[in-house]
Amino acid sequence: MKTLRKQRFGWYVYDWANSAFSTTVVTVFLGPYLTSVAESAMDPSGHISPFGITMHPGSWFSYCVALSVVLQVFVLPAVGAIVDRSHRKRLMLGVFALLGAIATMCLYVLSPTAHNYILGGGLFILANLAFGASVVVSNSFLTDLATPEERDAVSSRGWALGYLGGGLLLLVHLLWYSAAKDTGSNVELAIRGIIASAGLWWALFTIVPLLTLKDSARKEREPIRLRASFTQLWNTLKHLRNYPQTLLFFLAYLLYNDAVQTVLTMASVYGNKELGLGLDVLTQAILLVQFVAIAGSLMFERVAAWTSTKRAIIIALVGWCGVLLSAFFFVKTALDFTILAAIIAIVMGGTQALSRSLFSQMIPRGKEAEYFSLYEISDKGTSWIGPLAFGIALSLTNSYRWAVLSLIIFLFAGLVVLIRVNVQQAIREAEE
Repeated sequence: MKTLRKQRFGWYVYDWANSAFSTTVVTVFLGPYLTSVAESAMDPSGHISPFGITMHPGSWFSYCVALSVVLQVFVLPAVGAIVDRSHRKRLMLGVFALLGAIATMCLYVLSPTAHNYILGGGLFILANLAFGASVVVSNSFLTDLATPEERDAVSSRGWALGYLGGGLLLLVHLLWYSAAKDTGSNVELAIRGIIASAGLWWALFTIVPLLTLKDSARKEREPIRLRASFTQLWNTLKHLRNYPQTLLFFLAYLLYNDAVQTVLTMASVYGNKELGLGLDVLTQAILLVQFVAIAGSLMFERVAAWTSTKRAIIIALVGWCGVLLSAFFFVKTALDFTILAAIIAIVMGGTQALSRSLFSQMIPRGKEAEYFSLYEISDKGTSWIGPLAFGIALSLTNSYRWAVLSLIIFLFAGLVVLIRVNVQQAIREAEE
């Protein structure tokens, strides 16, 4: 029992470690900063043309997010297959975490004077790809660390510690940014340092799970065939058809969480470009999200115990629909944005932590990493349909409000599909 508690603690700490990337880099600082670097390379018509493709500079970051996840569609199932066959989860967790952390630290070279937004986009794509792969490996440990009855609680506590770690580092970064701004120092240099330090945080705290987690013992070890692993996407999708209710939940999750992740990814860009809020105000709002989300995550754990995990997720999704409508019609000031951020924090924990625990009960034993590779296509900061839709809507309307509102389509569609999922049947299918 003591060994299990130690392993769970190490697993929680990886959420603490990687939240630095999803919070500081993806949610707050990189979007507005990479957009400003792209704006420095605008032509006289106010557009950029990377690789000959003309676009609004504000769309560059969302397109980079979308491209990184398109790549994940092909890479992550291969990662999952290799993890399940090799049973060397700790090694692969360390490799992917280190790769993502190094790519994040290399974002320090971004500068508007160098107009190197394409390099910045490439480094972000690499970091996000490695981030997704590391979370696939991390999530696959959940079935080893908790029984089905314990998974809501264990998953929620992992998310809660992740929010706490991301929030504490973001607080340090807010103080760093505010000091640079107030003293007249080089704010651009401060932002570059902040982004790089998030990569360092990610790398250092990954040491804890590497020391505490253990690879699960398997009686039989299958040979690893790299070529077959990279066709694993199609094999996994074909295998998933044998579990129709799990497939139905996956489709629902793909839709609703794509919208959720796009809101989290583009929130700072929306606040900066649509509302004219400074990075200090945005950081304070996102910081509020991190700490309120701890309570939100634990609160929805209680809601799930009181009703059911599925009903708790549905309640959270209804809240998300209200968030998008409010962002379109009512949010106009810094105070409005902050209030909306607090509401987001409450519903965010419900959708993220409970979706992970529910999905873990619907997958067959021995294929945890393989199935979580599909799940990760729309997990922390790795959505792709939403950012693509956001970028297209922005280019067509030149309005961030309409771009945000367009995401409600995915939320509503995901909610409708989720209502049709028979959870008990999905669990029985996976067990059989």
